[in-house]
Amino acid sequence: MSEQADSILLVERDGEVAILTLNRPKQLNALSVALRVEIVKTVRTLSVSDDVRAIVLTGNGRAFSAGVDLKEAGQKGFSLGVGDKASREPAADMDLAAAFAACPWPIIGAINGFAITGGFELALMCDVLFASSEAKFADTHSRVGLMPVWGLSQKLPRIIGAARAKELSLTGNYLDAATAERWGLVNRVLAPEELLPAAKKLASEMASVEGGLLKRMKAVIDDGLALPLPEALKMEIARGSKNNSAVTPEAAEASRKTAMERGREQKG
Repeated sequence: MSEQADSILLVERDGEVAILTLNRPKQLNALSVALRVEIVKTVRTLSVSDDVRAIVLTGNGRAFSAGVDLKEAGQKGFSLGVGDKASREPAADMDLAAAFAACPWPIIGAINGFAITGGFELALMCDVLFASSEAKFADTHSRVGLMPVWGLSQKLPRIIGAARAKELSLTGNYLDAATAERWGLVNRVLAPEELLPAAKKLASEMASVEGGLLKRMKAVIDDGLALPLPEALKMEIARGSKNNSAVTPEAAEASRKTAMERGREQKG
């Protein structure tokens, strides 16, 4: 099912996977106030859904997102969560970073085209990135007199290394999809027509994991990344032991058979 084609955010369902498509192609899917509010509202709704276990985020047209709508900002100022003088904290109804961080389900970013500045930051909010061969990334904050407030300056160095992150952020240069894959920014680069099917397939595979365990597995990875390694290892033992002690021998045997069957199917 999908919303009307004139919606700025299209929402479709494919089984337990929700596909969100930024739908302002003429504006290169620039993140207007209205679009940010819609994304936050939708992600929050899906986060508490009983029949969604994974999300795919992509864009319509030749861009994933060109970032904050600069035309709108030029008229109204960088307000409501873009780090302006009046508001150092994002407004709750448009706090993209908080909404994505709080989502218990995996979010796959299918980067179909340009992911620029705020659009780059939106991509980094996803758990896994697939990119079209036509995708390009750039952090142009320094070129427009701004600094990131949605996590780019902290997430990007942790993913690709500080030196490469500085190369991008201190120049505003574009990064092509092939280099992004080589640097570890994206998991895979695919032909444009293969991008969404591949992202949906991965999301479906993740969604096939039992819901409670899927949430716990994502959380233990994310929470561990915020801790020094010794503390993270202790946390893993504590959470893993709690989970594993609740697994009955019968459930363990059933899971073993399911895993073996899936392994044979993947080998075949």
